[in-house]
Amino acid sequence: MRFFEMLLFFSSACLLAFQFIVNPRIRRSASLLTSGAGSIFVVIHLLVEGYRVQLLVLYGFTLLMFILSLIDAFKTPAVVQTASLIRRGLGRLFIGFGLIATGCFLYVFPVFNFPEPTGELKVSTQVLHFIDSSREETFGTTATGKRELMVQVWYPAQAGSGKYAPFIPDTRILRYMAANYGLPKFTFQHLKYVSSHAYSGAEVSSAQTSYPLILVNPGFGSSRFLHTSQAENLASHGYIVAVIDHTFNTFATEFPDGRITTSTTNDLFSPDHDYRTKSGNRDKLGKVLTDDVAFALDQFELIQSGQIPSRFKGKIDLKHVGVFGHSIGGATAYDASYDPRITAGIDLDGGLYRLRDREGLQKPFLFIHSESEYEQLKMVRDNRVYTDAELDRMGSTREWMDQVTEDKKLELKRMRETIGEGGQVLYVENTEHLDFTDVQFISPIFKILGITGKIAPERASSVINAYMLDFFDMYLKNQGGNLMKGPDSRFPEMKFATSLL
Repeated sequence: MRFFEMLLFFSSACLLAFQFIVNPRIRRSASLLTSGAGSIFVVIHLLVEGYRVQLLVLYGFTLLMFILSLIDAFKTPAVVQTASLIRRGLGRLFIGFGLIATGCFLYVFPVFNFPEPTGELKVSTQVLHFIDSSREETFGTTATGKRELMVQVWYPAQAGSGKYAPFIPDTRILRYMAANYGLPKFTFQHLKYVSSHAYSGAEVSSAQTSYPLILVNPGFGSSRFLHTSQAENLASHGYIVAVIDHTFNTFATEFPDGRITTSTTNDLFSPDHDYRTKSGNRDKLGKVLTDDVAFALDQFELIQSGQIPSRFKGKIDLKHVGVFGHSIGGATAYDASYDPRITAGIDLDGGLYRLRDREGLQKPFLFIHSESEYEQLKMVRDNRVYTDAELDRMGSTREWMDQVTEDKKLELKRMRETIGEGGQVLYVENTEHLDFTDVQFISPIFKILGITGKIAPERASSVINAYMLDFFDMYLKNQGGNLMKGPDSRFPEMKFATSLL
């Protein structure tokens, strides 16, 4: 909770406690003073911190109790005593209910703090708008009819002033984010109060002549914002990190002219599709995402040379380019790594696509899986045969699972090949698929529902960031690499999946 939210909650708790004071004079005075202070906290909170729908009950109770306390102050003691018995009973009930409800709301929807970046450099951020005039948009309608991308860049900053940039500056997209999770549109409005650790539009740090570039790809129906903590951490260690919003594959993307696009790529998939149709459509989507990475890299080449005016001119080390992503974004990172301009890449818990189109990747690539994905891959390795009852529970057929197994075995083959090129295959204990994004910070209810794993969000972030940094340092800066050598006692959650290979 934020400071004035805590004061407001505490004053409301005191109001409840004061309703049990036997002495009416003391009770009235304490209620008047506390509700008055609470009302002041409400006003300051609204002006300084901003309105939250989760606190609506406390706003109402605090102001109501202040009004009732003022009325009591002008009544005779006899009138007050006659009228207050029922009202005090109802007041205790309502305040108690309000505190419990508000406490639950604040727990489920916290205004959280991101982990501090671990590097020594300050971080800044800037959003870029790219239009690919060579590609028609096939997933929806754009202003130009061409493929457009919003790319957010986090980078080492020379100096920063003022407040940090908000986690999600485009607050209109929050309603689409809530809808993406099947929740009411107002559910995530409090996220507009979450701050990042990056300044807006500062000059690039002069600590190094240039910085390696890392291109990042969010997953299906995700957003560039959900990789903020990873981007900030890498930038604080001397990387320029560009996270691509793959248009029409995000829950929402806002463009400079105010247009908002939402996800349409889910239309490629239908429950009526057979496995090969679904797999083929995923490959088609994947090719567009991979082409987005190549195009973004083209644009950064133009920025580096000065053909596109930018503060990044001359600051990008294009001889050392990395790529990573989550889910289908991880598959995009793998597929994009065939581009000779890319040095190394990381896949965060993503199954691969377009594997039959080319031979194995001949460069360092790191796979970090959730424990759930690791267990599935282990079943594939062990040639696990599902019973009819298990298939029924999974809502699948034997034919479908046989084809899944066939593709997963090819994925395992590709993973084995990366070991010989300096890559590695890891998994993190007690993690689920969304522990590799900032979704894990948004609500603890996700852990209760099994959407994220048992591991604490701060710990998952710390472990994953450490290994990502070590890998990129090794191949983009020719330093580090110690964590790639084997298990480390500082990170017992990270397991080397050598048994799979």
